[in-house]
Amino acid sequence: QAKYLAQIILVGAQVVGRAFMRALRQEFAASQAAANARGRAERPQSAAASRIIGISLQEAQQILNVSSLNPEEIQKNYDHLFKVNDKSVGGSFYLQSKVSTRRSR
Repeated sequence: QAKYLAQIILVGAQVVGRAFMRALRQEFAASQAAANARGRAERPQSAAASRIIGISLQEAQQILNVSSLNPEEIQKNYDHLFKVNDKSVGGSFYLQSKVSTRRSR
C-alpha cells in the first residue's frame, strides 16, 4: 500500500511539474511577443533605447504623470517626485534613482 501511495505522489508531482513548465513556456512566449510588438510600434531608436534602459517611453510618461513631452511639465513632475522620495524626509533612494531614470528616458 505504501508503494502505491508513493507512485500516486510521484505521478502527481510529475503532472504538476509538467503543467508548471507548460505555463512558464507560455508566459515566456507571451512576454516575447509583447516585447516584439512594442518594439515594432515604437520608432527604431526609441525601441533600442527601451531595450537599453528597460522601459518604454509610454511607461516613463505614466510614471512621471505627463501626457506630452513638454520639458517644463516633465521637470516639474520630476522635481516633485524627487523631493517626495528624498531620504531625509523618509523617502527611498531606490525610488529616487528610478524617477531619475524615467526622466532621462
